[in-house]
Amino acid sequence: MPILTVRLSSPGSLSFAALVTVLALVTACAGGADDPPAPPPAVTPAATAVPILDGGTLFRQTCAACHGVDLQGTAQGPPFIDRIYHPNHHSDASFRLAVERGVIAHHWPFGNMPKIEGLSDAQVEAIIKYIRDQQKQAGLY
Repeated sequence: MPILTVRLSSPGSLSFAALVTVLALVTACAGGADDPPAPPPAVTPAATAVPILDGGTLFRQTCAACHGVDLQGTAQGPPFIDRIYHPNHHSDASFRLAVERGVIAHHWPFGNMPKIEGLSDAQVEAIIKYIRDQQKQAGLY
């Protein structure tokens, strides 16, 4: 640290006031030099860290763009409220495989369905349960 040499004068002189000001500034500026750095902010998990298990919410987020919010289909995908998707024709396992592997078009002219990534097994089960509940409410079975 540089050494500051100042000629001391009487307490009433201008030089003494300047010295006091300089010492106050040096003390204020140097005081924080030895302080430890602030700790990083705490990281909190995102709200989505807890997986959503509500089948209706998951269906709307993941499936509705193609299969319709009301499961009646769209220009991109078939309806699930149709006898083709009755549990005796398309079992729950076929829905699981569709998510896991995708589907080659075979009943409808919509093209192939890509596999759906990012869903846990529990989330897929919640979606299937939601679809089956909606089918029952619609009188499909």
